[in-house]
Amino acid sequence: MEQPFAINIGRQIGSGGKSVGEALARRLGVKLYDKELINLAAQESGLCPEIFEQADEKQSHNRLATLLGYLRAPFAGDGDTTANVLSGDTLFKIQSDVIREVAAREPAIFVGRCADYILRDHPRSLNIFLTADDPDRVARICGRTGCTEAEARQTMAHGDARRADYYNYYSMRTWGAAATYDLCANTSVLGIEATAELILRFAARKLDLKTDL
Repeated sequence: MEQPFAINIGRQIGSGGKSVGEALARRLGVKLYDKELINLAAQESGLCPEIFEQADEKQSHNRLATLLGYLRAPFAGDGDTTANVLSGDTLFKIQSDVIREVAAREPAIFVGRCADYILRDHPRSLNIFLTADDPDRVARICGRTGCTEAEARQTMAHGDARRADYYNYYSMRTWGAAATYDLCANTSVLGIEATAELILRFAARKLDLKTDL
């Protein structure tokens, strides 16, 4: 039986990465996993989804605190939360296991969460990174959240830095660097649907997909 394929999308804040992923999922008839991974990880571990939300694409800075959290876990009082005991590293491990399980059983598209690194040994994976021009990113963020242009630019700066820290920390690679990915594209050049078509053509060659292109 042929190994399912995985398309992994890294993206700048406001680049339309999820929209491109949705267009790909629609064209290929497969599932897209973004926030859905949080619920799956919660189900797998028996933890609350909110715990994964708090650590979602955020770097874990303190490994000593993680160890101390484990040591004190049996003695935690009622006022302590599971989030204080479980570090981002632990949650990353749980979510990584879920990503690998999904990729092993079905073709899928993963957005963010170091999926390209987690699936680095997957025989049929395609790693994409999407950017966009700043005006388009600002417009997309403002349209989605109703914020001001200044607030959108702040979201871009903080969000990109957070994603870079998370990715670089767990993968020991460089977030957004062309050499890290199979294909990098600027969605401002072609738009969402045409960018998805470009990726489809590339995927058809690399993953030997049967498409109508």
